[in-house]
Amino acid sequence: MFSKSRISVQHCAKALNVIKQQNTLMHDLLGIQLAATDFVPTKAGLIERIFGKKSNEATPSTNRWSMFVPAALTHISLGSPYGWSAISAALSREHGFVVSAASDWSLELATYPMAIIMACGGISATLVGRWQGKVGCRRAMATGGILFSSGLVLTAAGVMNHWLPLVYAGNLLSGLGYGCAYTPPIQALITWFPDRRGLASGVVIGGSGSGALFFMPAISNMCIKFGSLPTYLGSSLDIVVENGRQFRKVGDQLQEVVYATAADLAKLPYDGLMEGFYVVGSGNTGVTASLATIGAIYGVTILAASLIIKQPHKDYIPEGYTPPQSASGANVHVDNVFKTPQFWLLCSTATLLATGGAGLMSVAKPMIQNIFTGSMPLLVTPAFASSYILALAAGNLGGRIGWGTVSDKIGRWNTFQSMTLVAVPMFASIPFLITQCIANPSSPMAPYYLAAYCGSTMGALSVMGGVWAVLPAYEADLYGAKYVGAIHGKLLFFSAGSPILGPTILLNLTKMAESNAIKDLLSKVDSDVFMSKFGAPVCDAQTLIEAKTLTISNLMTIMPPGTIDPSPFLYNNAMYTMAGLASVASVLHFMVKPVDKKYFDKN
Repeated sequence: MFSKSRISVQHCAKALNVIKQQNTLMHDLLGIQLAATDFVPTKAGLIERIFGKKSNEATPSTNRWSMFVPAALTHISLGSPYGWSAISAALSREHGFVVSAASDWSLELATYPMAIIMACGGISATLVGRWQGKVGCRRAMATGGILFSSGLVLTAAGVMNHWLPLVYAGNLLSGLGYGCAYTPPIQALITWFPDRRGLASGVVIGGSGSGALFFMPAISNMCIKFGSLPTYLGSSLDIVVENGRQFRKVGDQLQEVVYATAADLAKLPYDGLMEGFYVVGSGNTGVTASLATIGAIYGVTILAASLIIKQPHKDYIPEGYTPPQSASGANVHVDNVFKTPQFWLLCSTATLLATGGAGLMSVAKPMIQNIFTGSMPLLVTPAFASSYILALAAGNLGGRIGWGTVSDKIGRWNTFQSMTLVAVPMFASIPFLITQCIANPSSPMAPYYLAAYCGSTMGALSVMGGVWAVLPAYEADLYGAKYVGAIHGKLLFFSAGSPILGPTILLNLTKMAESNAIKDLLSKVDSDVFMSKFGAPVCDAQTLIEAKTLTISNLMTIMPPGTIDPSPFLYNNAMYTMAGLASVASVLHFMVKPVDKKYFDKN
């Protein structure tokens, strides 16, 4: 009896030893520490069945072309910040409605949400890269959709409470969701289409470029639906000026008002508004409700896309495709890319090339209105400005698909170098086209110069779109396809400066030009007329500027005849700067060569 017991104990000890060895082996190979409960069969939960790693695996009957649908839907939703300029001007006059009131945010502060979302998206794409590989494509996309949607709703809450830190907090949350959901569809489609990497990445990332095509008309119509017009007080009013603000007396109380010129009203998509004074805070732009609604729509869209997308087996090869010898298993590990000069050259090139397009897209609507509405009011209407944003979005989309497809034909290096070369004249020609158009807006050639301006800016946006579309395939060519998702995330991290750098350069150079233009106008204005118009002497002009009471638009109403409106030329220095950055990008990219074999995996 005791002998049998000793044998049983020995068998148990051997079994436990085998389990310990298996546990150690699994930990060494996979980094997983097994517990006793890991050997007990358990039923997967609902979330695990829907979004678990196994749910990502495609079946043999899965059509690879159908995977474009969820990938494109995700990127269309994530691309909505490209249309932010549709509401940036409205955000800068939340209280004044027709023009900015003293308590309103500046256009610069109202423009930065796009930059914050895109920059945070690039940074977070790197930070969550390993997590995405661990949880799989579907769970990463679902998580990103929830965060992106919640961020837009939080942004809406910030607008409602007129609290800028809450707005930016919502932008950061949306950016985190952007980073979670951005790269998984690209990785999936590049894996599905090793024979058409440029097309795959171009079409998927093209969804981001077309985001404004859906966001702009949707948000504009919602703002009109949810908004309400302010109270009009007439064109003449006895006002009191305090700290640069204009007030009217209502009994013993002071009620703040703003004055809107005909040029100001020509930029608004509302009928029936007349030049004169309006009560501050009496209107509603509708931005709050619109952002919350569209945020919920995007959340549902990305969540639905995450339920559809699948990834092929790791050894998947399309029928009729033979991998080239140079791509047969040659990969640079993600941890080694920082050691290669190609990474830093490509990162710098992408950042500089995308900076100009990001700057243009961030202020597209107010920019074209500030330049052309004053001199061509019958042509450059609010509807025209909205259509212009759609045209830029189409240029962004066309660049992503077009340059991506071209890169499959002529190669990634040639494509990138071509983009750097065409970007320079596109930006450099914009000031010339503006001058020719404004010099004689009634001439037969003026519409053609305007069309050329639109075409040049569309071309500049196509270059920005092409940069982001070609990059994943370019990285796969340089480093191999195995780690392209993580490598692309790292490159997005270091290229995250372009969404901030572009708007910052453009807005600050424009603000400097605006300040100089106002000083020049003040030196020519009649002091008595100025006093009658603004209720304060010329020496108090700075106080009036800080309160947003004094602008170029209302200053031009009292200038001597023949005075040229400087508004159309405020962007010239910014355009020349963008052309210079593109020139530097061309030089840097010329130095990109194939990656040294010493950086590739040995196995």
